Amino acid sequence: QVQLVESGGGLVQPGGSLRLSCAASGRFLSIDTMAWYRQVPGNQRELIAAINSGGSTNYLDSVKGRFTISRDNAKNTVYLQMNSLKPEDTAVYYCNADVKIYTWQRAMNYWGQGTQVAVSS
Repeated sequence: QVQLVESGGGLVQPGGSLRLSCAASGRFLSIDTMAWYRQVPGNQRELIAAINSGGSTNYLDSVKGRFTISRDNAKNTVYLQMNSLKPEDTAVYYCNADVKIYTWQRAMNYWGQGTQVAVSS
C-alpha cells in the first residue's frame, strides 16, 4: 500500500509564501513523475506543476515564475514552493505520483488527501 501525505497548507496573506510537502511511504521500487494539482469547489482539478524522475519540470502558465516544484528522491518527497501568492491561488492542493511497485507492472497513479491553501487579507 502506497500513501502520499501532504503538509504545509494554511492561511496566508496576498504576496506571502507557503511551502507544501508530500511524502510517499509504503513498499515500492521507484517513483516516476510527481505532481501537484489544485481544485476549487465546482471546478475540475487542474495540474499546476510536475517533475519527472530526471528533474525536468513543467508548470501551469499562471504559476510560472511564482511556484517552484522540486523533489528529494532519497526522501521520496516532492515540494511546492509558492511565492507571491494571490487570492486566486486559494484551493485544495493535491499531491500525485506515478509509483512503480513491481518490475513487471507499469507504474500506478496515487493521490494524497489534499491540503487547503487560503490566500486572503
